[in-house]
Amino acid sequence: MPENTHVVVIGGGYAGVMAANRLTRRDDVAVTLINPRPDFVERIRLHQLVGGSHDAVVDYRDVLADGVRLVVGTVTRIDAAGRDVALATGGTVGYDYLIYAVGSGSADPGVPGAAEFAYPIATLETAERLRPVIAAAPATAAVTVVGAGPTGIETAAELAEAGRAVTLVCGEVLGPYLHPRGRRSVAGRLAALGARVLEGPDARVTAVTRGTVRLGDGRELPSEVTVWTAGFAVPDLAARSGLSTDAVGRLLTDETLTCVDDARIVAAGDSAAPSDLPLRMSCQAAMPLGARAADTVLSRIAGERPSPLNQVFAGQCISLGRRGGIFQFAHRYDVAVWFHIDGRPGAKLKEFVCRGIVKHLSDEARKPGSYHLHRVPGGPRRRQLLRTGPDRAPAARRNEPA
Repeated sequence: MPENTHVVVIGGGYAGVMAANRLTRRDDVAVTLINPRPDFVERIRLHQLVGGSHDAVVDYRDVLADGVRLVVGTVTRIDAAGRDVALATGGTVGYDYLIYAVGSGSADPGVPGAAEFAYPIATLETAERLRPVIAAAPATAAVTVVGAGPTGIETAAELAEAGRAVTLVCGEVLGPYLHPRGRRSVAGRLAALGARVLEGPDARVTAVTRGTVRLGDGRELPSEVTVWTAGFAVPDLAARSGLSTDAVGRLLTDETLTCVDDARIVAAGDSAAPSDLPLRMSCQAAMPLGARAADTVLSRIAGERPSPLNQVFAGQCISLGRRGGIFQFAHRYDVAVWFHIDGRPGAKLKEFVCRGIVKHLSDEARKPGSYHLHRVPGGPRRRQLLRTGPDRAPAARRNEPA
């Protein structure tokens, strides 16, 4: 009887869990998921953890297939030649195929004082550190949220709805992804909650101290608690392991999500850079990429040609407290259109999406192969970019499967 093919998945977020569950479609595939935490983190709810309305954690038993072996640990290095990964606690785990789904975290602010005095919330641990700080601050304490993307907007709205004195420092513009109509809706909701919004070229943070935030025009905002949501970065595991990465450290792959260095390594989620044209960092991209990565591995095991990436976006949903929200619709190639749903219907739609994401993972755990959104046609836009963009042809792979 032939031995099982062993697939190791590094990272137990949206992409990693989807991939691990989907791999259990074959009885002759053994799957090991390595993750630093013993629970699944609903990253899109971390602003709720900070505000006290949700713990942002789900038991892996609710989202992970029974056949997946969970190893709680941190991978320090990938040995592509030896086909194993080293763990921080010592020892190694061997693999036949590897799915690299390490996700993303907070970027280095690069602003004097920010690393020392501001609180990031991109991970469970950083959000958990901030929660008691917010809870202990007086109700009248000035809270500054830096960053005008979804995380910054959601955090500012969550805290303002709880009665906090919040200033949202946007840099150039509130919600850069949003259509102007959607942006006006978000601005109106934040104003109704009492949040102050600072935009424009002078609304860039140049320094953070224990009690202030300094802007580009010299203004100093009082800030008893400063929350930093601007920018994401990926772990440097791929680079440390000698694998090819893009400029920010995402693993370079072809359109099947296969590493350009080794066909036994496949990437998914925020840490993947297919054809050096990475998708927007989001769970909306992560889960389809996780499904596609698993399908690529299963195709290679079966001796079949993997299908290329076929990504589609619906838009962006943002919660604005517990009683407001917005769903910003978009073209399939991820450019916002004029139409959006806001107010209470927007809040209900956002909550439906959050619950639906966990349900997708749970459904895939119970019935591997049931997820199909990664097969929805994404339109010709990506193919056009691949043809007309800079030369990003993947390098020849050094290690093809035997």
